[in-house]
Amino acid sequence: MDIGKVGELKEFIEACKSNPSLLHTPSLSFFKSYLLSLGARIPPQPKTEPVVVNTTNNDDDIIESDLELDNSDVVEPDNDPPQKMGNPSAQVTDDNRDDAQVAKSKALLALSQGMLDQALDLLTEAILLNPHSAILYATRASIFIKLKKPNAAIRDADTALKINPDSAKGYKIRGLSRAMLGLWKEALTDLHVASKIDYDEEIGMALKKVEPNAHKIEEHRRKYERLRKQKEQKRAQPKKQPQDEAQDKDALSALKDGEVIDIHSVGDLETKLSAASKTSRLAILYFTATWCGPCHYISPLYTSLAGKYRRVVFIKVDIDKAVDIAARWNISSVPTFFFVKNGKEVDSVVGADKNTLERKIAQHAGPS
Repeated sequence: MDIGKVGELKEFIEACKSNPSLLHTPSLSFFKSYLLSLGARIPPQPKTEPVVVNTTNNDDDIIESDLELDNSDVVEPDNDPPQKMGNPSAQVTDDNRDDAQVAKSKALLALSQGMLDQALDLLTEAILLNPHSAILYATRASIFIKLKKPNAAIRDADTALKINPDSAKGYKIRGLSRAMLGLWKEALTDLHVASKIDYDEEIGMALKKVEPNAHKIEEHRRKYERLRKQKEQKRAQPKKQPQDEAQDKDALSALKDGEVIDIHSVGDLETKLSAASKTSRLAILYFTATWCGPCHYISPLYTSLAGKYRRVVFIKVDIDKAVDIAARWNISSVPTFFFVKNGKEVDSVVGADKNTLERKIAQHAGPS
């Protein structure tokens, strides 16, 4: 094979490495099919918009929807065959360099007159004469940008950066090209490097658009990476055994949602408190007596609160009928209310203070 063709093939392979999306262009379908026939793995075509994750009724399911990005200047990838590239191993004479410089000057003149195709041809001529010049590739890449051919521009920018890794123009053009393709994170990286080497207003204007999109993508990635980790942790938690589920069911059956439960024995009280603890519910112990005037005043409120806070366990103990319970809780006056969570006393109210009672129920009960 002609050495020049080999050089062009090498450049094309390098371009595919730096931008695998080239393999999805229709004009290169024959090459993609050939690679697949050899067992190659082709990276999927990149999405220009990332996704936002919304959970459905099933917490383990994830449905994807679009994230809002500013894609107003994004263009369709150019599908043209790769442009002519110089032979990187060619020997360049002084005459070649001089001729390349003349062609470049003519190209810049054509460019100033708006003759982009002519400028492109002249720069290609210059590149073939002097394939070791990074600035020639970067300049041709800038014309591809004007022609809205970002993939061609990226190929030239990659070559310029291979020749001169400190080419600010190479990074700038590649960043602008990637932004045209909606590759926001990659564009931001290139533009940041270009700005550090040689900042100009065009880079600043591009960063104003690229940075918000790239940051949205990064925030999305971090947020939903945490979501996935939480889901994995949830899956890793040991599932309740059948006997545990049966115990929880028995505990729920021992409670009466929305009703006040009268207690007459220590065993009965322990059963209700245990059931409340297993189901992570607040339990309130109301100690009363039939001869207590303030108890008659506050009892109707206690009953109405039971209907309001249906996930709270409202327990009522008559100290004359359950003397052993009153003694165990050291009851010295009625009405007295104890708040119990997870088997531990967390608060109390002594006396018929309606406002304090309801405020503390709301404080400890959580959502009703």
